Amino acid sequence: MVATPTTTTLTVAGCKTHLRRAGRGRPVLWLHGGGGVTAWAPFMDRLSDSYELIVPDHPGFGRSDMPAWLDDIEDCAFFYLDLIEALGLERLHLAGNAIGAWMAAELAIRDTSRLATLTLVGAAGIRVKGVRKADPFMMSEEEHVRALFHNPSFAEARLKAKRSEEEEDIALRNEFTFARLAWEPRFFSPHLEKWIHRIKLPTLIVWGEGDRMFSVPHAAAWHRLIAGSRLEIYAQCGHLPHIEKADQFVATFTRFAEEKRS
Repeated sequence: MVATPTTTTLTVAGCKTHLRRAGRGRPVLWLHGGGGVTAWAPFMDRLSDSYELIVPDHPGFGRSDMPAWLDDIEDCAFFYLDLIEALGLERLHLAGNAIGAWMAAELAIRDTSRLATLTLVGAAGIRVKGVRKADPFMMSEEEHVRALFHNPSFAEARLKAKRSEEEEDIALRNEFTFARLAWEPRFFSPHLEKWIHRIKLPTLIVWGEGDRMFSVPHAAAWHRLIAGSRLEIYAQCGHLPHIEKADQFVATFTRFAEEKRS
């Protein structure tokens, strides 16, 4: 049975923030990638069977406000520290994909006191010398969507989906904020890598073997930089393992989270 998430609005740091919530249990805060949250995805439904899943729209994305203070990913990290405090969350499983994973890592180098685990899925945020990244800002929408997946049927389904006028407006808004946060420098912070050693909590890194946005050497770099981290690479999978391999991702995440329960 598909869960029906509740939608609420919470004002944090002067930013009216749109939240989706479903399920019960230990809280999981999911930070979305640059495309925003288009729908309550199957992996979210399955996670909410065992956890209280909280999925906000980042500042400037979806139905959340565009605050005057939003300049970079680091601002989002501080914002989410405030949001976690405002929600009274403790022993939180923090997870995210792409720029959402980058935000999660930036948060974790600053304060892990309310976190139980960290999960990074196809994370942006670091540069690997000699390894090129794809550039969605230089792609057409179709090229970008096709680059996200190993299995072309996922891309076909996304490209065929009809969007309402409101959804078109949200997509443009997401694209604008995505560029604002990740345009320069492209998808990395020159300061993040030198502070990653401060992440001292159980960390799971999940990657698609066929990720064309951030290739597997980026996964290996994150694994090397975060002491004691666990790396899972999914075969026949692109940039969105939580979408393309939803059952495998939920099983991996649940096993990891339960092992680290204290």
